[in-house]
Amino acid sequence: MTIKVLMPALSPTMTEGNLAKWHKKEGDKVKAGEVIAEIETDKATMEVEAVDEGVLGKILVPGGTQAVKVNEVIAILLEEGESADALKNAGSAPAPKASPSAVIPSAAKGSQNIAAKPDPSASPAVAGFGRDDKTGRVFATPLAKRIAKDKGIDLSAVKGSGPHGRIVKADVEGGVATAKAPAAAVSAPAVLSADEKVNAFGQIYKEIPNNNIKKITAKRLLESKTTVPHFYLTIDCQIDELLKVRETLNKAGRDKYKLSVNDFVVKACAMALKSYPAANVSWTEAATLQFKHSDISVAVATPNGLMTPIVKKAEEKGLATISSEIKDLAGRARDGKLKPEEFQGGTFTVSNLGMFGITNFQAIINPPQSCILAVGAGQERPYVDNGQVKIGNFMSCTLSTDHRTVDGAVGAEFLQFVKRYIENPATMLL
Repeated sequence: MTIKVLMPALSPTMTEGNLAKWHKKEGDKVKAGEVIAEIETDKATMEVEAVDEGVLGKILVPGGTQAVKVNEVIAILLEEGESADALKNAGSAPAPKASPSAVIPSAAKGSQNIAAKPDPSASPAVAGFGRDDKTGRVFATPLAKRIAKDKGIDLSAVKGSGPHGRIVKADVEGGVATAKAPAAAVSAPAVLSADEKVNAFGQIYKEIPNNNIKKITAKRLLESKTTVPHFYLTIDCQIDELLKVRETLNKAGRDKYKLSVNDFVVKACAMALKSYPAANVSWTEAATLQFKHSDISVAVATPNGLMTPIVKKAEEKGLATISSEIKDLAGRARDGKLKPEEFQGGTFTVSNLGMFGITNFQAIINPPQSCILAVGAGQERPYVDNGQVKIGNFMSCTLSTDHRTVDGAVGAEFLQFVKRYIENPATMLL
């Protein structure tokens, strides 16, 4: 029966290659392990060995042919005693992808040497090692036998990757590393817990179901990032005066309240929106909506996901009231006890990661709002004042805007108001 010689895959990602030249011509006898052709890829030139013995009956793809598809029939090999008449029935159609290749890649040539391995997709699955369990005969190419002998490898413990489980050069090239341990010595797989699974790459993982809050948040953020034209503006605010006022007010409160820097930021944004309503807007296809009050959403991390409870009409409330409301809303958000009207809506969002040491970041807009302010940690930095180098506390704030409603100029002017209120906190009390 004729043997089809297929174009081998020299790497898992190879789909085609160039048949550089043949080392055998039609009518030549071929022994297993002999180099019969050279294959070129974009990475190397590889010698191809014959796996089976016979006569090279017909070359279907001549040397020098470019872009030969993997698993395409490139030649027909006649078995010993088989006449040339068998070539009439062999045809030249490509063999099925699962058919065994009659060649294997040998060592790479030139300066681009790479280790050659057989293509798994070109060889059928073999149940056992490369030997007959009844007779004990080992099926291996002469070259593989010679390499195994030189390296002291027991071929009976090597799994063959060639046709019908035949052991080829690539199976023994790696020395001891290519030898397969007896079945009894194979280590047992890792014991998995009830909630653990293993993926196709052998990685152990657990599935953590996404709750409705995370699903909705993910959907809205994806929609925001892909449909809203985000524009970013960053400004540095000196907070030395804010820290002094905060300390004074907290001492005066005598534990009745404890103001945070974020409380001042929320109040500053509310006052800035009141002073500059052009940024207190939302986009619709029909019109831009401009809001009368500053309803400030405050980003809160909860066990169930990100929530944004709202301090409504924040421009009308004092710092102590804002601080108390944020603590109450954040606590109930973490407990999952917020009412829909307490987190749905809002005209502007504040997201503060300063408590985690984050100095600068860009937040994703919370639709249908047009702005979100990302607040970083306060840091001591050197600055120049009237020609003198001084040390001050500064905080970076990055405004993300919907450019359809709040363009660069509007966003920049709005940040000037925010900066003014933060750096002069007493003006928020007027």
